[in-house]
Amino acid sequence: MDRRMLPPLSRLPAFEAAARHESFTAAARELGLTQTAVTKQIAALEADLGVRLFERRNRAVFLTDAGRAFGRVVGTALADISAETARLRGGRAAGGLVLHCQLCEAFYWLMPRLARFHERHPGLEVRVISALAPLIAAPEPFDVAIQTTGRPSGSARLAFTASDEIFPVAATGLVPADALPLPVARLPQYTLLSHQVLPQDWLDWPDWFAALGHATPRNARLAGFDSFPLVLQAAVAGQGIALGWRNTVSGLIADGKLVRVCAEAVFRPTEISVFRGTRSGNHPETDALLAWLRDELAEPGRH
Repeated sequence: MDRRMLPPLSRLPAFEAAARHESFTAAARELGLTQTAVTKQIAALEADLGVRLFERRNRAVFLTDAGRAFGRVVGTALADISAETARLRGGRAAGGLVLHCQLCEAFYWLMPRLARFHERHPGLEVRVISALAPLIAAPEPFDVAIQTTGRPSGSARLAFTASDEIFPVAATGLVPADALPLPVARLPQYTLLSHQVLPQDWLDWPDWFAALGHATPRNARLAGFDSFPLVLQAAVAGQGIALGWRNTVSGLIADGKLVRVCAEAVFRPTEISVFRGTRSGNHPETDALLAWLRDELAEPGRH
């Protein structure tokens, strides 16, 4: 190994944390440094490499393509060093695979299916970490992660994407059976349950109407919630009509808790992103989990 090719190693932890969070502020908080110190370390690293690792726009930072690729390499290397250090000190990492998953998908999509993974791979343990926050805020390293495409993912390495479709759903009986399927123009007769967050990482009613070539009806009554699980629970309780993602609501429909109320749907070919993490080892096991997830996400009719 030509050590002359290595950058100053003291600058890598700040870069890795900033790449993972896509935020100098969050990296500084994690490392116990000032934001100025993190900024200086990354600027010095960029100068040493002769490559811009981040773009600075409107007081925010975004990884460049070079920064994202370098972040994956550095993240994997530091994770390997951390794991081996723990082993040498006599520590033992938590067993099994770590699967990071958005809360709603974890609860409504993943958990009812996970037994099938254990049937296929009875010797593999999977520890599920659910979260409302995007992947850049993951509290610990993971082997595999699932989240909605377009949400911040930092330097995580994309394994594959999967499709989904979005259509209105409501509690059984909220819309009379003889009125189903409900024409889109009649949706404003009911309260529309809305997932309103900043930034708006998920498609909401205005985007859904627009995707079908309609303007959002002026008389639409929107009831806002700050998490999608709350939207679904409000729908199950009969408080209005929600947008349902096929993969997430298929179980609730099969159980009779929700019904699809419109024939129209918005198809999104790359709605779900599945990422490979940076945890050390577990490569064949990680491959097995990724293969199983690919199969499950490719079969929308299964439950």
